Amino acid sequence: MATALWVKTIRHHRTDRQTTVPCGRGDPHEALRTACHELDLPEPIWLDKNEREWDEFGMTRFMPDAFFEAVPFERVEIEYIDPDAPKKKSKDPRNAF
Repeated sequence: MATALWVKTIRHHRTDRQTTVPCGRGDPHEALRTACHELDLPEPIWLDKNEREWDEFGMTRFMPDAFFEAVPFERVEIEYIDPDAPKKKSKDPRNAF
């Protein structure tokens, strides 16, 4: 399985619509454009906040004010999916077994 961008709209605190598109970690913009086209969504404005979250966490979210048009959802979340990435272990001592 290749790396992908998972894009989902959240409405009433639930995933409303979602899609995955191929994506490289360094440039999510083209994948986001493709996903928005697939979901028939306007493309959100990518701000410095989104860039920082993407660089640090591999995910970010866009609220309705990030769109030029009115949107029928609470937010759009995007997340980088890499099935070959090493799994992170919890540092919480309650999870140690």
